[in-house]
Amino acid sequence: MPEFPNIIHFAIPFFILSMALELYVTTREKFKETKGYEPKDAFASIAMGLGNVFLGFFSKAIVLGAFVVIYENFRLFTIPVAWWSFILIFFADDFSYYWFHRISHECRLFWASHVVHHSSQHYNLSTALRQTWSGGFYSFIFWLWLPLLGFHPAMILLQMSISLLYQFWIHTEAIHKMPKWFEAVMNTPSHHRVHHGSNPIYLDRNHAGILIIWDKMFGTFQPELSEEKVRYGLVTNINTYNPVKIAFVEWYNMLKDAFSGKKSLKDRWHYLTKPPGWKHDGTGKLSDDLREEWLKSGKTDKNY
Repeated sequence: MPEFPNIIHFAIPFFILSMALELYVTTREKFKETKGYEPKDAFASIAMGLGNVFLGFFSKAIVLGAFVVIYENFRLFTIPVAWWSFILIFFADDFSYYWFHRISHECRLFWASHVVHHSSQHYNLSTALRQTWSGGFYSFIFWLWLPLLGFHPAMILLQMSISLLYQFWIHTEAIHKMPKWFEAVMNTPSHHRVHHGSNPIYLDRNHAGILIIWDKMFGTFQPELSEEKVRYGLVTNINTYNPVKIAFVEWYNMLKDAFSGKKSLKDRWHYLTKPPGWKHDGTGKLSDDLREEWLKSGKTDKNY
């Protein structure tokens, strides 16, 4: 078992210094239109991050165990730990992350844990720390094909951490745009601001981890529009700073919808598997419905 450092733990001082620098920068006059930091919101995000790190000691044991079992018993090839294999796993991991992230917006069972990250109505580096307390126990299924293919479990966990670390810096309003070539290939603050938007035109777009190319390939890319300022948060905000409520309110709502009232077994199942907003009586609106209404309202743009 090759040993790699837990880079997320080593990065914690960097996270703290970066947030302090962002706080200083965004208080300057030219950033007066940004929402900046709100103490209760920032502390809630930090609490979610600390909870994620603590629970990670347990979830990562499950993840590592699953990867090892598949690698030791069912792998199709043996991919060595070499420089070229890190290039391969970079793309394989990022591809896995795209589909995990996209399904987390299209299936309520995964949205129940992922919604945590979208629950803040602010957008700054502290928002990056607003991580799930439950997703780590089951979202790893999107990566199970990697040990099956022959990537060593330690390599997979390292690349997953690198991806998470990269995504920290894109949670900011302090950076408007990166160079055009960078914006064309990589995930950036501008692209990810769109992802956190609750505006109809921005819903369920830009699911990228590191490379934005997947969104462009699979039809989920949306540029940030100058005339449509991003409105952060959820279509229906939860309006709480309580970390426990943030972590589990959507689990409660989902299970209540699925198991209360008179519904068919099929409808109960659909409350777990259909996208957020779906209702068995047809009254619900999905993100595509909201986007279509927005487009019909005449607020179209040549970039869309």
